[in-house]
Amino acid sequence: MSANLPLRERRIDIFFAVVFSVFTITSLIADLMPTLGFDFSEPSDNVILNSNYWYAHDTDPLFMHPPVWMRIVTGLSALVYMPFYLVLVYALIRGRNWIQLPAVIYATMISTITGIIVFGVEFFGEPQWQTPNPVKFLSFNLPYVLLPLLLLVRMRKPEPFTRRF
Repeated sequence: MSANLPLRERRIDIFFAVVFSVFTITSLIADLMPTLGFDFSEPSDNVILNSNYWYAHDTDPLFMHPPVWMRIVTGLSALVYMPFYLVLVYALIRGRNWIQLPAVIYATMISTITGIIVFGVEFFGEPQWQTPNPVKFLSFNLPYVLLPLLLLVRMRKPEPFTRRF
């Protein structure tokens, strides 16, 4: 069993800690609102609802008017992934190798759900759910697929914190 490298030698983990800290906030701001049934189909004085409206009104009809299955997807993000992000950030900073399996499970789940199901519906699904603005949609959502896949590569071998990448 090798010793873990100090965080300063694992710059990729610093990057991941920052990214998944931001994901924690975006899960709270964006995904909790449709999960709880808040309406953001019109501009609002509420900053959080208005930020969701700004994103979704010309980009993401599936997010703006989510069917039940999509509210389950946003609920997973808000109620399961968000707490996981906090644990992940802690493990990344402290170099806790036990995070490897949960990180692999998370990366596989979110890449499948977001990358295949949500993107599939947004690009190839029923016309009412297809994104009218693919560039904006991808700029906001692609990081939630690509960065977990990069995390999956990072966690590909046992004792991930004993090496730089």
